[in-house]
Amino acid sequence: MSDKISQKQLVNLEHRVSILTRLAEISTVINSTMRLKPLLEHIMASAAEITNAEAASVLLWEKRSNTLRFAATTSGVSNSLLGKAVPLDGSIAGTVMRERRVVVVNEVRAEPQHFDKYDEEIRFQTRSVLGVPMFSKDRVIGVIEAVNRRKLPWTEDDVHYLSILAAQAAVAIEGAQLVSRLESANQELEKVDQLKNDFIALASHELRTPLGVILGYASFLQESQDPEVTEHASKVVGSALQLRRIIEDLTNLRYLQQNEAELMRETVTLDTLMSEILPDVRTFAEAKHHRLLLNITPGIRIYVDPIRINMALTNILMNAVRFTPDGGEITLIGDFAPKRQMMLMVRDTGIGIAPEEIGRIFDKFYQVEDHMTRHHGGLGIGLSLAKALIEAHGGRISAESAGLNKGSTFTIMLPLADGK
Repeated sequence: MSDKISQKQLVNLEHRVSILTRLAEISTVINSTMRLKPLLEHIMASAAEITNAEAASVLLWEKRSNTLRFAATTSGVSNSLLGKAVPLDGSIAGTVMRERRVVVVNEVRAEPQHFDKYDEEIRFQTRSVLGVPMFSKDRVIGVIEAVNRRKLPWTEDDVHYLSILAAQAAVAIEGAQLVSRLESANQELEKVDQLKNDFIALASHELRTPLGVILGYASFLQESQDPEVTEHASKVVGSALQLRRIIEDLTNLRYLQQNEAELMRETVTLDTLMSEILPDVRTFAEAKHHRLLLNITPGIRIYVDPIRINMALTNILMNAVRFTPDGGEITLIGDFAPKRQMMLMVRDTGIGIAPEEIGRIFDKFYQVEDHMTRHHGGLGIGLSLAKALIEAHGGRISAESAGLNKGSTFTIMLPLADGK
């Protein structure tokens, strides 16, 4: 007799070891699965397996609607159950949820709390149920049900093992739900961002046409022999050019997150780039009666995306023009630099930068002047855009100033093209 008991105990021990090993394996899988649907499917299959049940379900609590709903079922149960609600009063799962306890039912026909509406709909006969609450930080987030044990009754081991699985599942489900919410939020942000970009592109296009007409007529009036007309026309041209810069800033917002892989590089010389940039800059500089001095060493070859680098350098030069009082001086020095680099310095006699502001001038939308009292235009993205584009090319930009009203110097470093 004792031999038979010992043998039975050995079999039971082996079974428990097997189940615990399986639970350890399940824990590894569900804690590495951040997608809610495959996670729930794995939990269902595991719940049925470790309790020797025909089927299993997960029901999750929806706080917003105050409802307990089917979130997953095993393949033995119709998928039409997904999303359906069960009552908190008048269902076994509702009792588990409401009373925060395990419910064991070996014969549902004798259980008044059994909710059989969906059995009839999906033509599935529920005979026995083991329901376990899923706790997360002392909150019940749902219920795991194992259905129709193949060999009744439900055992204490079934309750113990399903409770372990429920604890593991609760943590994993909350993590997966958080990931899902973050992905949804990111998708919404991407849609909003795309709408913003589309609106800016459309608005910029629509504004350019009338602005071009205004500039054309104002430039024509500047040639008038009447000094008063010329003066008024010059003010219109200056304001129109400022508005054009703002429109360009809006259009260029998307380049603040420039990716190196998106660059269309080619080998160009610095003096060629400057010859393309300077006509527009001169127009602005002349409107403010600035002197523009150039000292560019010819033949400096760099491997860049000409459009993007033009954009970066134009923003730096326009910044110097904008923040230098009328009749100032702007100097450009371009030369070879150590470590196979080129250096471009943009020096102005403008309003300068206070020492405490130096570290912030490349921040997005940051301007030294208060937005309510400032005298200089722009959106405050020119320098941050230039920095993003230069760094995408593997270069760097820095700023120096002796203080307010003592001018500024911006230094741009870019790698030379191979072979030079």
